[in-house]
Amino acid sequence: MPETPEPAHRPPAGATPTTALHQGALGAADITFFVVSAAAPLTVMAGVAPVAILLGGVGAPAGYLLAGLTLAVFAVGFTTMSRHVRSGGAFYAYISRGLGKRVGIGAALLALIGYNGMEIGVYGLLGTTTADTGQALAGLDVPWLPVSLAGLLLVWYGGFRSIDFGAKLLGILLVAETGILVLLAAGVLAEGGAHGLSAGSFAPGAVLVPGTAAVLAFAFAAFTGFESTVIYRREARDPDRTIPRATYIAVAFLGLFYAFVVWTVIQAFGAEEVLAAAAEDPGGLFFAAITTYVGPWAADLMHVFIVTSVIASLLAFHNAINRYVLALSEEGVLPAALGRVHPRHGSPYLAGAAQTALGAVIVLGFALADADPYQQLLLWVNTPGMIGLMALMLLAAIAVPVYFRRTAHDEGPWRTLVAPVTAAVLLAVAIFLVVSKVGLFTLASTTVNTVLVSLVPAVFLTGLALAQRLKTRRPEVYARFAEDPSAEDAPTAHPPLEPLEGAQPCPLPTPSSPEPASAPSTPPAPRPAR
Repeated sequence: MPETPEPAHRPPAGATPTTALHQGALGAADITFFVVSAAAPLTVMAGVAPVAILLGGVGAPAGYLLAGLTLAVFAVGFTTMSRHVRSGGAFYAYISRGLGKRVGIGAALLALIGYNGMEIGVYGLLGTTTADTGQALAGLDVPWLPVSLAGLLLVWYGGFRSIDFGAKLLGILLVAETGILVLLAAGVLAEGGAHGLSAGSFAPGAVLVPGTAAVLAFAFAAFTGFESTVIYRREARDPDRTIPRATYIAVAFLGLFYAFVVWTVIQAFGAEEVLAAAAEDPGGLFFAAITTYVGPWAADLMHVFIVTSVIASLLAFHNAINRYVLALSEEGVLPAALGRVHPRHGSPYLAGAAQTALGAVIVLGFALADADPYQQLLLWVNTPGMIGLMALMLLAAIAVPVYFRRTAHDEGPWRTLVAPVTAAVLLAVAIFLVVSKVGLFTLASTTVNTVLVSLVPAVFLTGLALAQRLKTRRPEVYARFAEDPSAEDAPTAHPPLEPLEGAQPCPLPTPSSPEPASAPSTPPAPRPAR
């Protein structure tokens, strides 16, 4: 059965757009590239996994599996909602349908701070990783600020171009960063590790230790971005199939790949030796392993691919943010100008320009304050972003059973009740773990950590206040918030042709010679569980 795009989303009230996003441009593989690239697998492994090993011991690989299983359960209800709610607002639309528009507008602000926090802080990481690479490969002292500002321009251009251009670029970068990790794993397996291969990392005695809580906190953070599959619904081919497929592929790949790579590095050093190596030089753990088992040239390549991994993550989050801003501008919550779509590239280019400008202001602000690009720009800005996105997932998990309880549907109880309720409980535990271990993420004082964590409920409460203001002062905006698009509201790529002067109207068909009528555009019937 051919994949067909669904109708375009309605334009902002009073606006007459001349074009729309590139509908039907993305397949499941393309969307998977976006969401896996956002997670930055190479950066997470080389930069964060050594700390997870240091805190959780040889049982660290199991932490990534447990996090992946939790998010796979969440994806069941999440992707089921994607078949019933077609709004471009994704997360906040699902939450609005289940928990009401007021909570949905609060969730919309959480989405903005979440995705912006996850992206903008990473410009500090881009500066530091590029500096480290320059030092390691050529002995150069590369200042971080020019690199971060150049990254802002590069990512803006990637988002300005068409979405299929971005998908192809991310596909290439993702193959490079995962390929170097596969090369490391192959080298370790071929040599049999330091003392032979062992499955001891998955034994209960290695997993059920106090440090596993910290590993789980790091593991959940490593999956950030996988949920953005639904944001690309309007550009996906046959979204009712493509979105769930891409979501499950992303979760399965990340969970299995993370666990496999971390286990491989433990085998490279040995169960006892790896802890000492991680304590001595956590940032050099993966480089030492690949130098030993593959060669120095591979370590040099890994340095380069870490930089491209960070760029891929930035571009993936940039595209996700642009589509949230586009949806909110079409809803009337944000200025309508941000909803303009480029006539040639089909990209929300003004939303991208605004996001880039915001990033530049924050990056320059940290630079003027003489802040550290890694410990402050990256960690302080990322942390509320990460917690905000986890809070969004929790709200979405709660919204799923509430929505299906009061909506006629053909879905089974596993998808509409059991899985989302289970996911809500597990996500609540995950948020508790992250907040309780927040000092491991920020390396900051208790005062700073309190401020960073408090930003998330503060933004949500601000959203609730905005919702009340919209309800009383702009009731038409509040009424249509997070509603599904309709065929009548859909913008067209070309205006209708004007009749020629003097032309006679074409007679309507009569009952004796009926014309076949086109079927109205309706959402596809729900599909049975896979």
